[in-house]
Amino acid sequence: MPLTMLNFGEDAAIKRIGGKGEARRFLENLGFTVGETVKLVSSNCGNVIVQVKDSRVAVSKGIANKIMV
Repeated sequence: MPLTMLNFGEDAAIKRIGGKGEARRFLENLGFTVGETVKLVSSNCGNVIVQVKDSRVAVSKGIANKIMV
């Protein structure tokens, strides 16, 4: 299921990252790698805030839908 389907405060491991090469590299540079645990912190105004690798990162819902957990 996509990252946007998680409940607030729920942890999940990343299973797959979709998208083209540039989008995947962007997400990997932010810490979104297969096997990494992410936690949904907040969702508002078209953005999703997640905690990954001890950092909070805001990404658009479109990008978050490419991250499968």
